[in-house]
Amino acid sequence: MNKTFQLYGIIFIILMLVLALLELNKTEVTDWRKNFEVNQKSPFGLFVFNKEANHLLNNELNRSDRSPYEHYKTQKENLHNILIIQSEIDFESWKKILEHVKSGSDALIIAEDFHPMIADSLHFKTSNVSLRTDNILTLTDDKFSNDSIKIDKLPAGQGFSAIDKDQEILGKALLDGGKVNFIKINVGKGHFYLHTEPLILTNYYLLKPENQKYVQDVFSYLPKRKTIWFTQSNKANTESQSPLRFILSKPPLRFAWWLFLAGLLLFVIFNAKRKQRIVPVIEPLKNKSVEFVKSIGNLYLQEGDFHEMMAKKAQYFLNRVRHELMIDTQHLDEKFVQSLHLKTGKSLEKINKAIDFIKRGQDPSASVMKEDLMQMNRLLDEILK
Repeated sequence: MNKTFQLYGIIFIILMLVLALLELNKTEVTDWRKNFEVNQKSPFGLFVFNKEANHLLNNELNRSDRSPYEHYKTQKENLHNILIIQSEIDFESWKKILEHVKSGSDALIIAEDFHPMIADSLHFKTSNVSLRTDNILTLTDDKFSNDSIKIDKLPAGQGFSAIDKDQEILGKALLDGGKVNFIKINVGKGHFYLHTEPLILTNYYLLKPENQKYVQDVFSYLPKRKTIWFTQSNKANTESQSPLRFILSKPPLRFAWWLFLAGLLLFVIFNAKRKQRIVPVIEPLKNKSVEFVKSIGNLYLQEGDFHEMMAKKAQYFLNRVRHELMIDTQHLDEKFVQSLHLKTGKSLEKINKAIDFIKRGQDPSASVMKEDLMQMNRLLDEILK
C-alpha cells in the first residue's frame, strides 16, 4: 500500500475519533427561546398543550394549518370557537374572524402583542411592558379565586389599559400593580377573550400540576362546542423547510451526516491532489517573416542601393497582381494597362506612371534616386490598396 495513502488514512481515523469524542461529551443546551410551536419540546414550546388540547376542549378541537381567511373561504362553519396563540393575523383573516364573532362565535386570542388593527377594531389599548422578572396571574371571578399561576421566567408583562364599559376584566397580574391581562369584549352576538401571556400554555408551565387549574379556568369561558385552532403561523415560523430536517433533528443521524460529509470532503481533497498534474505552457511559434523583411529592408537602406530596392518592390507588386487580380504580367503593354485599370479602378495616368517606375526598376542601367523609390512605393501601394 502507498505510504502517502496510509498517512491519509491515519489522519482521517484520528480526526473521526476526535469528532466522536466531542459528540459523546457534548451536553444538550436548553433552548429558552419563546417559539410557541405545537411540536416543540423545548421549555417554551406547545408540545404538552397540543397533546392535552383535545381533552381540554371536550374532544371537539379541529386544527387548521391554513390562515383563517383561507379556511373560511373554502369551508362554511356554524357557530364555533376560534383559538389563536401567538400568531400573526393578516387583515383579510381578521375580517373573517370578526364576521364570525359578530354572528355568534367566540374567539380566544392569547398573545404577547396585539396588532394595531385588532386594537382599533375592538377599542382597547395595551400598556407598557413591565420590568418585572416574575409575576402571579389570577382570575377575577370569585369561583376561581384559589387558582393562579406564577410566571417566574421571561414574563411578557403586557397588559390592557383604558378599559371600556362594555369590556369585562377577567384576569390580573398581582405583582404588577393589578395590571389587567385578561379581558372579555362583546362584539355583536359573540365575544372576544384576549389574554396577554401565552407562556401559560408552554411546556415549562403546564408540566407543573399547580398551574393546570388556571389554564382550565381560562378555557372554561369558551362554550362547549367545536373549536378551531389556527396553528399556521406558529408552524411556519419555526419548522425548518429543509429536506434534511428529520436527519438534523436527531443527534445520531446528524452526527452520521456530518461524518459522511467530512469523509467525502477528505476523499475529494486527497484524490484531487494525487491525480492533478501541472499542465505545461506551450508558447506559440512566433512569426519571423515581418522581422526578416524589416532586416532586409534596413540592409538595403544602409547600403543606399535604391535601384535594387525598386526592383524588389516591382517584383513584389507584379507577384500580387498575378495572384490577387489574376492578370498576366509577362508583357507590360497596353493590354496589361487596361486590365489593371478595370480591376483596380485607378486612373490610367497613375497606372502608366507606375509601369514607368517598374520598368526603371527592371532596367539595370537606369539611374534611381531615393525620392524615386519613395514615390514608387506610395504609388504601387495606392493601386493595390
